[in-house]
Amino acid sequence: MQDLLSILFYIRKNRLKDPEKGMIYLRITYNGMRAEASTFLSANLKRWNAKANKVMGHSAEAKHVNHHLDIIRKHVFITYQELLDREEEITAKRIKNRYLGIEETHRYILDVLEVHNQKMEKLVGKEFSFRTLQRYKTTKSHLSDFIQANYDAEDINVKRIQTTFINAFIYYLKTEKHLAHNSAMKYLAYFKKIVRICYGNGWIDQDPFYNFKVRLQQKEREFLTRKELVSIIQKELRYKRLEQVRDLFIFSCYTGLSYSDVCKLTPDDIVLGIDGDQWLRVKRTKTGTISNIPLLEMAQEIIEKYNEQEYPNNALLPYSSNQKTNAFLKEIAVLCGITKDLTFHMARHTFATTVTLANGVPIESVSKMLGHRSIKTTQHYAKIIDRKLGEDVGLLKEKLKQLDQNNSAIK
Repeated sequence: MQDLLSILFYIRKNRLKDPEKGMIYLRITYNGMRAEASTFLSANLKRWNAKANKVMGHSAEAKHVNHHLDIIRKHVFITYQELLDREEEITAKRIKNRYLGIEETHRYILDVLEVHNQKMEKLVGKEFSFRTLQRYKTTKSHLSDFIQANYDAEDINVKRIQTTFINAFIYYLKTEKHLAHNSAMKYLAYFKKIVRICYGNGWIDQDPFYNFKVRLQQKEREFLTRKELVSIIQKELRYKRLEQVRDLFIFSCYTGLSYSDVCKLTPDDIVLGIDGDQWLRVKRTKTGTISNIPLLEMAQEIIEKYNEQEYPNNALLPYSSNQKTNAFLKEIAVLCGITKDLTFHMARHTFATTVTLANGVPIESVSKMLGHRSIKTTQHYAKIIDRKLGEDVGLLKEKLKQLDQNNSAIK
């Protein structure tokens, strides 16, 4: 361990009145990382021996400076030994601060998260969505449970967060919280942002996420086929609550808007496009990007169906909570004989695949309407279309093969 520590002195030309003199600095290096501080001692530039780290000669001044440098070296080493004996985290910066008597402010990760969430709460609706805030709060809850279970503590110093801590947290989310890989990674991404805040403020010396990649597993995005979409549109529903949820869902299928974006729509979001027709101009809640979407006939019909009624917050369409909406959609799926796990977000996937890409709309246009920041996000839908085309061609080949066999049998 001692080989990891290096204590040396060097002289630096400074702004002293005497141009022949320089200020002597202390440099502490531990495990490849440096920390420097002034010794407030000066020496003649020509008399400084860089190799020996001292002033040459036997003058009273040389003896005085060298004596104090020896004392500083000794005290720095004693400080290092104290950190070692107490089994505290050791960095060059901590050795320097402890030697200089600089009091370190202890920061705790759950406290940092709480302050972050309190600030975010005041910006909900301006810079952040309520849903994002809830995810940060859930991250804090999971992290609190993890610290309690693994460290038997209510909180933990941010300096103790290292790669081993991160890996243990992932394992905990998957095994104790029973989260799927992608769900665990999403909470880890929120945690990563908080750790980056700690690093940016200088509360930790190194970013434990520096070489850590948050990788999501590519999941198949389910969407409705044309036949399934038509079955929902044409289904006679006895209850108003189901009818309204169905209309909201179909509206999303023909606009590509997420649940939160549909709910915040007002009549002011309908604008006249360059083609003279009505368009939607919406700022996406999730990304902040602007989506310009032409109002297709089906979407226009739904708007007209509800335009004579007034709704809270000047909403364009009536809506229930996200939880109720998804619960009602599952009822609708049963009534329509659809076996897929019908959720509101499936409408967005259906717009990208069945409504647009499958009908020849260029992927660049689809990407803009969806409000994607990168076309790479949209390309996954194109792959689904290609795969579906491949499956359809495969079925066609089987049918043609069967026809050829039947014709041969007739002959």
